Amino acid sequence: GINAEYMGDLIMCRKQPGIAIGRLCESCDGRCCICDSYVNPHELVRVCDECNYGSYEGRCVICGAPGISDAYYCKECCSLEKDRDDCPKNVNLGSAKKDLIYERKKNGIKRRKQRDPAEGR
Repeated sequence: GINAEYMGDLIMCRKQPGIAIGRLCESCDGRCCICDSYVNPHELVRVCDECNYGSYEGRCVICGAPGISDAYYCKECCSLEKDRDDCPKNVNLGSAKKDLIYERKKNGIKRRKQRDPAEGR
């Protein structure tokens, strides 16, 4: 399985969770989003508002595919209080960067031009 702890560019969001409930897709269904365990689902996962905004709404907390079921922390992670570490949604820095570049292109926002020192002040 994909465990965020072992993936290089997968990082957890870790912002303050809101009221949105985390979801899991078909292939991740039943897994704890912290340790990948399939046993003893215990506590509902809550994600921050940013991770549930717009096209991200209802997406899988682990891999970002469309969610089909609610995400849970396993009993073990709850007893270790890993469920209190804020938003557990995996954020892939690589794709986040690509998305930003794509958004900029789509919205016509270009990088600010460096001012030519030869130009008068």
